[in-house]
Amino acid sequence: MKTIAIAAVTAGGKTTIVNELKKQIANTKVLHFDDYSFEGEVDNYYEWTKQGADYNVWNLSPLVKDVIDIKNSGCDYLLLDYPFAYCHEGLREYIDCAIFIDTPLDIAMARRVLRDMKNATGDEIRQDMDTYLKYARVAYIQMLKDVLPASDYVIDGTKELDEKVDEIKKIILSL
Repeated sequence: MKTIAIAAVTAGGKTTIVNELKKQIANTKVLHFDDYSFEGEVDNYYEWTKQGADYNVWNLSPLVKDVIDIKNSGCDYLLLDYPFAYCHEGLREYIDCAIFIDTPLDIAMARRVLRDMKNATGDEIRQDMDTYLKYARVAYIQMLKDVLPASDYVIDGTKELDEKVDEIKKIILSL
């Protein structure tokens, strides 16, 4: 079995791509990072980044356990909707390939606002944008510094969904 990590910044397309790949590649299982709560989870990304951006502060034991269980299940592929590629020591050894979706931050931000703030007021959206600019953007930039170069493949996040899926599918099936 091959384990493939699909990484990107928040709203970079990880979940959409992973879910589409699962439909297209037989005998594939999926785990989504966002389905878990982890000890050590970062609340303040600005401070986390200022203190050195240690990806290992997350205790990924529950995710690692599920990866190991699936590795023993007989499926051909495990797709991880997971933002860190090889940057976390506890999960690194279980990943056979890391693919980073390089989605420009303006596109990711627009997607996040459209996805997460459907019922927000204009003031709430403006406050969120202010928080992003003052505190959160540094964490997105940190991912581009750490996770993107730590990946085996980088996919252009501006491409249409079917193009990205086809490109990643070819990579996966060649492993």
